[in-house]
Amino acid sequence: MAFLTDEQRRNYGTFTAVPDDGQLAGYFLLDRDARRRAMACRGARSQLGYAVQLGTVRFLGTFLDNPEDAPAEVVEYVADQLGHSPSVLAGYGAERTRWDHQNAIKDAYGYRDLKGDAWWKLARWLWDHCWSGNERPIALFDLATLHLVENKVLLPGATVLERIVTSIREHTNRKTWRTLAAQPDAAQRAALTALLPVEDSRRTSKLDRLRRSLE
Repeated sequence: MAFLTDEQRRNYGTFTAVPDDGQLAGYFLLDRDARRRAMACRGARSQLGYAVQLGTVRFLGTFLDNPEDAPAEVVEYVADQLGHSPSVLAGYGAERTRWDHQNAIKDAYGYRDLKGDAWWKLARWLWDHCWSGNERPIALFDLATLHLVENKVLLPGATVLERIVTSIREHTNRKTWRTLAAQPDAAQRAALTALLPVEDSRRTSKLDRLRRSLE
């Protein structure tokens, strides 16, 4: 079942606003090791591109299709740390080097794709969350996104994550109802069934009246 709106799909894994000062310092500030890795790249464009991609995956949990789409404030913040002009990033998004840099960042910083063990851990986490709560699908989607970012698992496509959330939630709900249905004994099931028929004189069932009395 699809539950994401068109706007939510567009915003997923992108910069929806310019990061504030705290976010810039938290995700885009280069420590000595990060600066060393960036400066080891060949040329100013590649150096800045690598560093922007590193900050982007830290912040968003994924890489942009075109790293040049990062907000100008982000590019300027990173460029200042490397001693480059932000303008040197122009053309980086069209180079195959950006893919090499993504792989290098994944290897150096422990980022993984959502498959194998990472997929099963997400499924287990969602199962436990669904079993103990009753969040709406979009709330589960947002929580799952945060969970992936915090665990350095690269965000899959919006539709992929949407389907995972829907599948786990529906499976958990079915198990919950089966568990509840197995609890009453024969006498209790008969008593519950007796609440269901609609009485012609009232046009409602006893169950409906009981439910309204609790509202």
